[in-house]
This record gives sequence, structure tokens and C-alpha cells, in this order.
Amino acid sequence: MTTLPIRDYRRPFLLCHPHLETIYPSLLRRVPPPPYRRERIDTPDDDFLDLDWLQTGHEKLVIISHGLEGDSSRAYVTGMARACNSSGWDVLAWNFRGCGGEINRRPRLTHNGATGDLDTVIRHAIASGHYRQVALVGFSMGGNLSLVYLGREAQMVPQEVVGTITFSVPCDLAGASQRLAAPGNAIYMRRFLRLMGHKVHLQARRYPQEFPTDGYENLRTFADFDNRYTAPLHGFRNAEDYWAQCSSHSYLDRVRIPTWIINARNDPFLSPACFPASDNPNVTLLVPRHGGHCGFSSFDHEGAYWSEVTTVRLLDHLGTS
Repeated sequence: MTTLPIRDYRRPFLLCHPHLETIYPSLLRRVPPPPYRRERIDTPDDDFLDLDWLQTGHEKLVIISHGLEGDSSRAYVTGMARACNSSGWDVLAWNFRGCGGEINRRPRLTHNGATGDLDTVIRHAIASGHYRQVALVGFSMGGNLSLVYLGREAQMVPQEVVGTITFSVPCDLAGASQRLAAPGNAIYMRRFLRLMGHKVHLQARRYPQEFPTDGYENLRTFADFDNRYTAPLHGFRNAEDYWAQCSSHSYLDRVRIPTWIINARNDPFLSPACFPASDNPNVTLLVPRHGGHCGFSSFDHEGAYWSEVTTVRLLDHLGTS
């Protein structure tokens, strides 16, 4: 793949620590809500997905996949949606199961291997007949899911999908889980467990056997959670089996379309294996020195973050290649 002259990321002076780079945009960035149009679609297993559209009549579509316990209203999604739409692309920001404001019907959770859901969304968008080109943009878990889909399910990817841009990707789920279990990352781990626990308790009202809640407060890590819920609910032997089957670094050699993985060197969530070297000419790894996790903040007067400016540049390249 031709290397593009992407502008280096320079973090704002005040955000001088990886945790500040990660937490500031998550808690304090304000982006005007896009005028989404919500659509609910059914899945093949009788569940549903909530899709938020930003349509202005373009023939090209960006599908945005959010991170773990995120949704289409998060600032990193809405900022990206506005930037892409202003650059000539319609946008579809989809919500993973249970993430659109209403708990899903089936006894399932969103997880890193749910490529069938992403495929359902992509094919639904293409079936509308409006789009000749589709690009995928993914953050964190949404980035990993997109890469797993492109590699593991390479045979099923529609020809309209022309490229993928991902940020802050835990390509190595085992290593990322270990990083988040470290004492220095306890603030993130507690938040994830609290948010995931809320959904577990909602599901337990209908499926008490599949979602036991006794002792939930004793869970401390992703290993605890995935061994108790994710693995048995979705056909994995245990957490390690889930991580091994759903880590995108195992599938990068099969990716057939232009793909970028953009991971900050100082991302507090990522292990060394989350910066994969690939011989696949379709896959490019960009490693800015700074950026945190889903950060890449900017204080410029236009308000666009480096991740958004970079994505628009890469989309322009896809649109003319």
C-alpha cells in the first residue's frame, strides 16, 4: 500500500499524560448531536440492532463501529460522523446489541467476534441501493471487530466495501485484558465492569440462568467477566479461547482491501502485540507517539480531532483510488 503523508499528531500541551489524553475527550469533549435518523432492524437470530443514519444524499457511506460500552452518541463517534458527512460521505453509526438505549431480546452480549452483526448492518445498507462505496471506521473494540470481519470472513465481505480505518485497536485481546487488569488502569476496569454489570442485571430479569448476578461485585477483570459470561454465552471454552479466536492480529494476513490501524504508542489499554507488523500490503500500521486511547485531541478553532482529519484524508484517497 502506498504510504500517505499523514500529518503527525501533536498532543495539546495540557494533555501531558496518557490518562489525560484518554479521559479528557471521553468526559469533556462536547460535539453537537448530529441529526441522526434512527432505524431498527432485525437480526437473523430474532434480535435487533439500532442504526443511526446521517444522510445527505451521497453515494458513499461510512459505517462507524463504536467501542466497548459505547454507542452512537459518544463524542468520538459524533465528531467522526460530522467530519465524514462534511466531506461527502453519508454516515451510519450503528449500536452494538444492547447499546442503543434498550436491552436486546436474546440472551447475548456484544463481543469482539460478533462479525455477523456487522455483516448484517453492511448488507442492510448496501441493499438500500443508495451506495456504490462503503468504508468502515472503527474505534477500540469496534476497530477490532471490523478487522476480524475483514480477515476471518474475507470471503463474505461485499465488493462495495472499499477500505477500513481503525483507531486504538486491541488487536491482542489477551494482552489488552492484562494491561487493563493492572493497578494503574483500575479506573477504566471499574467503569467497564459497572457498565457491563448494568446490562447483566437487565438480562438477568429474563434469563436468570444465563446471567447469574450473585457475587458480581467480586469480579475484578475481563478474565473474570469473560469466563463467567462472554465465553459460555457465545460458544467459547473460556476467556482465553474467546480472546484467541477474536483477536484481529491473527487475521490481518487475509485482509483484501486497504486497511489502516492507527494505535498511539502511549495507549494505556494496549499490549505490545496490539501493534502488529504485517506482511500484507493491504494493511498499514500507523503509530503516533501520543494520542492515548480513542483520544487524539485537538484544541484548534475548528474543533476537529486529529483522528477525524486523518480519516477524511484517507477517505479521500479511497474515493479517488
